[in-house]
Amino acid sequence: MTQPTPIRRVRGRRPRLLDLFCCQGGAAKGYAEAGFDVTGVDKDPQPRYPFRFVQADAIAFVLEHGAAFDFVHASPPCQHDSECQRIQSNDHPDLIGPTRAALETTGRPWVLENVRGAVPKLREPVMLCGQMFHLANYRHRYFETGGGFTLAQPGHPPHLVPQAKMGRPVPPGHYGQFVGNFSGVSLARRVLGVPWMSRDGIRECIPPAYAEHVGRVALAQLAPAWEVAA
Repeated sequence: MTQPTPIRRVRGRRPRLLDLFCCQGGAAKGYAEAGFDVTGVDKDPQPRYPFRFVQADAIAFVLEHGAAFDFVHASPPCQHDSECQRIQSNDHPDLIGPTRAALETTGRPWVLENVRGAVPKLREPVMLCGQMFHLANYRHRYFETGGGFTLAQPGHPPHLVPQAKMGRPVPPGHYGQFVGNFSGVSLARRVLGVPWMSRDGIRECIPPAYAEHVGRVALAQLAPAWEVAA
């Protein structure tokens, strides 16, 4: 593992964030709102991605270019550890270990995000839930941190609203799960704050509010080393 190296930057310039396995850009939107200049990388074309985009293998890209960025976020595909894919007996590669190894070579602060099924493989992850950000949704996501960045676990409000069954229409007075071949794309867009996304993007996205929280903590914690205004 390389040691973090300070980057001298012009005061007031937005720090550069690398968004690996970016998909349609839920995390990217949150980080941009927090104050980052975002570049996304994904092996597949992402015409809906709202920021600068590079089509490339994410692990290869971060190994070659990661040190040029101030902060790195990685969301390796969650299918290997998702309940839906296990039910369907689908086989997907497990990229959490290789992604972490690549992040550790950059010398930059980083976040590695994934779903509940991946928790045994994550190191002391922090869990974020929609209730922490006043979203009408529960969607839990788990964030491992490294490279000198730390994230505290927020308080977790109780789940008091019933949740619709997986992939089913959302009855009045319920929260949607928005996974699988769900109905109610327009509702999911409003609830999660992702109006540009398709159903495919919504299924797996990080709500921007989560990444905005992570980004604001990172700016407050790391801005002095970056010599930028938080």
